[in-house]
Amino acid sequence: MSQASFDASIPVLTEVLKAEPLSDEAATTPPPASAAAQLEAAAIDGWTEAEWAVMEHRLSARIMHQLQSRVDFVLEQRIKDSMAEVLSHALHDLTNEIRIGLHDTIEKIVSRAVAQELTHLQAQKK
Repeated sequence: MSQASFDASIPVLTEVLKAEPLSDEAATTPPPASAAAQLEAAAIDGWTEAEWAVMEHRLSARIMHQLQSRVDFVLEQRIKDSMAEVLSHALHDLTNEIRIGLHDTIEKIVSRAVAQELTHLQAQKK
């Protein structure tokens, strides 16, 4: 990490605090209320019932939208996970059924071919 060069003409914080001590009034006065607290106080004091109803409707709509988005996402993920598991089991079962059927069919074909070949060889002996 490189060190920045310092301009000696710019005072550091400790120099500023030493040069300008707080007055007794500034030290005892609480900091000004935050903007949010001021807005809240103004709203409580001055809003009509209609304005409160509009605010309630907007908040309800916003919260419902956020919840619905989250519910949709979670539901989609759970369905995907469930479907993947179900499809995996179905594919496994189907593969086993096809394998068994294919083995049976091949066994019958080979048995028939051997029987025909033996019949053919026996017919040639005579």
